[in-house]
Amino acid sequence: MKIDKDYAIELYGISKKYTIHHEKPTLVEKFFKGRDEKFLALNNINLKINRGESVGIIGDNGSGKTTLLKIIAGITAPSSGIIKAGGRVVSIIDLNAGFHDDLSGFQNIYLNGMFLGMTKKEIDRKLRDIIIFAGIRQFIDAPLFTYSQGMKLRLGFSVAIHSNPDILLLDENFSVGDEKFKKKCRDIIKKFRKQKMTLLIASHWKQFIDQNCERIITLKNGKIIKDIHPGLKTKS
Repeated sequence: MKIDKDYAIELYGISKKYTIHHEKPTLVEKFFKGRDEKFLALNNINLKINRGESVGIIGDNGSGKTTLLKIIAGITAPSSGIIKAGGRVVSIIDLNAGFHDDLSGFQNIYLNGMFLGMTKKEIDRKLRDIIIFAGIRQFIDAPLFTYSQGMKLRLGFSVAIHSNPDILLLDENFSVGDEKFKKKCRDIIKKFRKQKMTLLIASHWKQFIDQNCERIITLKNGKIIKDIHPGLKTKS
């Protein structure tokens, strides 16, 4: 199925069900529920995202925000429904995806870049900018297992934004880091908005969502309960 030219993402009847296996079930679970419990993380999501739209996804922990982004990114398959996306989709969701702990930061740039669909020549051309943006020049030859979570985040974010995505998905982990890195995030998101890149941002960082998203979707128990278009409330 082709995607409508006006949309970057189309979701039809998307549901995601997980099976929770209880190793040591209680008596109630054993005799009345069984050893396995079904959890519906997403429940019949229908959603269309316009090309060039910046969309914030909010909701309590467990509401389905990250699951929704993972399905759009292709990291997780839906249990049912149809998903269509136009262009290169790049995500900052799972810091371990496309990385290998035993390889150096330098080697992981190539590994992660190719994982995101970049060619070796493209990575060669952007290598210096990726390293500088990540701010890990003195650690670039060290193995990834020596990196802090913040360093891994900066490296993953840097590779992602230099991969020329059409659609960028950001999970709430991207807001972790010092103020200098957060400012870099704000500046690059502002640049992408001006370039009319399609952005989906799942975060509890409400000020960032308000400043950078023209549309805000609220999830609760795997369902969309609000979909509003307040516009950008403040300048960034």
